Amino acid sequence: MKRDLFPTLRRLRNQDVDGLVGLEIDADSVAAAQIDETGAARLAAGAVGPLAAGAVNDGEVADQDAVAEALRNLFTTHDLPRKVRLGIGNQRVVVRTLRLPMIENPKELATAVRFAAQEQIPMPIDDAVLDHRVVGGAATAEAATPQLDVVVVAARRAMVAAWLETLRKAGLQPMGIDLSAFGLIRAMGELPEPEGEEAPARPTTSVLYANIGEVTNLAIARGRSCLFTRVSPVGIGDIVSSLGSSTEMAREHSRQWLYYVGLTHPAESLEGDPATVAQTRAVLENGASALLDELRLSLDFYSAQEGAARVERIVLSGPGSILPGLGEWMEPALGLPIEAKLPSALSELDAATAARLTLSYGLALEE
Repeated sequence: MKRDLFPTLRRLRNQDVDGLVGLEIDADSVAAAQIDETGAARLAAGAVGPLAAGAVNDGEVADQDAVAEALRNLFTTHDLPRKVRLGIGNQRVVVRTLRLPMIENPKELATAVRFAAQEQIPMPIDDAVLDHRVVGGAATAEAATPQLDVVVVAARRAMVAAWLETLRKAGLQPMGIDLSAFGLIRAMGELPEPEGEEAPARPTTSVLYANIGEVTNLAIARGRSCLFTRVSPVGIGDIVSSLGSSTEMAREHSRQWLYYVGLTHPAESLEGDPATVAQTRAVLENGASALLDELRLSLDFYSAQEGAARVERIVLSGPGSILPGLGEWMEPALGLPIEAKLPSALSELDAATAARLTLSYGLALEE
C-alpha cells in the first residue's frame, strides 16, 4: 500500500503523476516542492509563498477563498505543475497502531482493520476516511499465531472534503492526500532497504522525527515504517507570537530576533538592546521547554506500547530546527542524541528555505 492516505483518492493513483508537487500549508505560508521527473529524489522546483492570517486554523481550512488565492499566486508565479499531493496533520486526524492476527488476504485485512478501529478511533467510523499500512509482524507470548502491527489513519471526512474543494478552487488537481508525518519520514528517514541476499537486517531501533513548524509534526519510525505519530500545537509559531505579544514587535521582526538570539551564546554576550535580548532569550527558553515536554510526552506514550522499538535518537527539522542551540539545549533533559538535519536534496538552498520545504519535499516523494 502506498502512503497516499485516503480510499476516496485511490482511483487517482493510476494516473500519470509526472510533475507531481508536494504541498504543505501552515498558518502563515504555503510550501510546494517538485521532484525530478526522471525518478531521482532531486528537487526540480520549490517555492514558498505567504498566506493571509486566519485562512488556516489548527491545520484546517478557515477561508477557502484566501487559501485558493495564495495557491494560485504561488503556482502561477513559479510556473509549477498543477498535480499535487497535500499533506495534512491536525486534531481531526487520528493515528493508531493495532496488533491483529496474521491475515494475508488484503480485503479480509481491511475488514478486520475497520472492525478493530471502531474501538480505537475516537470518531464515528462512518464520518471518517480510513487507511492502513502493515508495519511489521510479531510473535507474542500471549498469542500462539503470528501477529501483525498495522498503522491505521482516520480523518474526518468533512475536513478532507474541505481541503479537496479548496485545491480545486485554486485550479489544482489533487492526486492524493497524505499524512504530513509520512512525508516527514520520507524526507528525513532512511532509504528503502534493498531486497535479496544483500539486504541488511531490519532495524531494531527507531528514530523520533520532529518537524517544528507552526505546529510540530512528531513521528517515530523504524527505517521508513511509521510506528507512532502525533501533532503538537507547540511550534515556532507559538514562540514567535509570544515574543510579539510581550514586545509589540511585528511577527517577522520577532522571528528575526529569535533566530539571532538563539540558545547557543550567553545573552549578555550578544549585541543589541539588552532588554530585547533578555526578553527574547526568556521567551525562547519557555518555548523550548514546552517543546521539550512534548517530545518527552511522545517518547513516554510510545515506549508504553507493546513491542515498542527503542528510540535511539531524535532528528529535528522544519523552521524551528534552525534556531541556534535548540537541540543542544534539550539533549541533556531527554538523554538522547539530538541533531538538526536537512534533506540532502535541499542542501543547495539556504537553511531557512530548505527547512520550510522539508515536508513538501517528502510529500512529493514516492514510497
